[in-house]
Amino acid sequence: MRPPTPMSSTTSLTPSGFLTVLRRYGLAVAACGLTAALVLPFQPALDLPNTVMLFLLAVVLVAVLAGRGAAMLASVLGVALFDFLFVPPRFSLEVSHARHLVTFAVMLVVSLVVGQLTAGLRAQATEAARRELLARALYDLASELAGAMTLAQVSEAVEHFLRIRGDARGRLVLPADQGPTLPFSGEAGLAVPDEVLEQVMASGTPTQLLRPDGYCCEVLPLSGTTRNRGVLLVLHRADDTGTAPLLAALAALVVTAVERLHFVEVAQAAQLEAVSERLRSTLLSALSHDVRTPLTALYGLADSMLTGPRPLPDEARISALAIRDQAFRLNGMVGNLLDMARLRSGRVELRREWQPVEEVVGASLKLLESVLAGRSLQVGGLGALPLLEIDAVLMERVFCNLLENAAKYSPAEAPISLSAHDAGEAVEFRVTSGGKGFPPDRLEQVFGLFERGQPEVPIAGMGLGLAICRTIVEAHGGRIRAFNPEQGGGCVAFTLPKGSPPPFEVEFAVEVPPHA
Repeated sequence: MRPPTPMSSTTSLTPSGFLTVLRRYGLAVAACGLTAALVLPFQPALDLPNTVMLFLLAVVLVAVLAGRGAAMLASVLGVALFDFLFVPPRFSLEVSHARHLVTFAVMLVVSLVVGQLTAGLRAQATEAARRELLARALYDLASELAGAMTLAQVSEAVEHFLRIRGDARGRLVLPADQGPTLPFSGEAGLAVPDEVLEQVMASGTPTQLLRPDGYCCEVLPLSGTTRNRGVLLVLHRADDTGTAPLLAALAALVVTAVERLHFVEVAQAAQLEAVSERLRSTLLSALSHDVRTPLTALYGLADSMLTGPRPLPDEARISALAIRDQAFRLNGMVGNLLDMARLRSGRVELRREWQPVEEVVGASLKLLESVLAGRSLQVGGLGALPLLEIDAVLMERVFCNLLENAAKYSPAEAPISLSAHDAGEAVEFRVTSGGKGFPPDRLEQVFGLFERGQPEVPIAGMGLGLAICRTIVEAHGGRIRAFNPEQGGGCVAFTLPKGSPPPFEVEFAVEVPPHA
């Protein structure tokens, strides 16, 4: 990348560079010749020291305008012209007096020193001006990137910066999971192999790719605070020097802008999710409370019709039974809605106590007598388990939901099994059933809200049972997963931490001898 700078003392010998060098040294020759031509008519009135000072002035001007090389040429040419035109014998390079040799030597040394110092000051001033321009350009770029709201605006700002800094083009390459590849406008002509991009992304080390057309492609990693955000490709002339600090600063500004946009997007998504979750929980809670009262009344009326003193006709009795059963089932769904709303709101505190899991499972089976009627249920491994610190009411809901799902989504002749075994620091429970099992591509989604394992199955349900189980199990510090066993069917397994149960106090019976 070539910033706009004044002429330097070294220029590549391209056709344009050769003309520049020719102009510089031509300026040195013209300055010495003009000085001699202006001083020569006044030679009788000027002494030699004054003439020397005029030639030194010409050397200083050449050093300021043309650089070190031209100043050295002006120094040598000025001494030669002074000797040839002004030192006796004139129009000859011979020296009549030895003191003139000292004058020539001092004049040459002074000219060279003055020329070098002047050229050095000029180079320093040029470098300071270049750095100031660069600092201003980077500051303007940082201001634009700070106000950028999209990745397209970031690319536009960087494109403008590269365009004003010289003959350079670039492209911003982002991973597929962070955003699209955003090429800058203009004919960048960038083509970098994918393996190079992957290597730079993995190592975080910049890479240079030299091209046969005299250009160099810089592959700069955009290393963020947590991960690499992408790669910045910059194409510039290979003979441009001193671009490494500029490109490093450019990459730092770009990665800051890209990372800021990423975190803003994440924060907005999290805020939107929190608002949606809060609204969902509020609606679920309101719906559950408003629906439960008429459901209870409906169930009570249907039950009173069945248990009344006057027997109902057969058709009316069948209708009353259907109303009562459907009201009971709908009341269970509303209960799930209310439980999910409470659990998701975070206001439910676990009432942990050291409980034998066998009793919790027994209570769950008691509640599911009608659901599991006529089904083959196998329970094993519960008696050998230690006490677990759990909320018995919530864990009872977990076993009820899992067993009820197993009964609903498996054939009536397929057995259902509930097993438990020691898993090191935890205890694992498995509820296995027959049937088709879970869709292999939705083993994680089935634990989401209103998600069902088999949406096409015409079975009543709202997709809340597994979501409630997951929330309760994770609140206890456990993990839950779904998979399909090799023998077929589906299985839901969850773990609960063992903890450190309190020791049992063993009471010894003491035999008291009978009174005499």
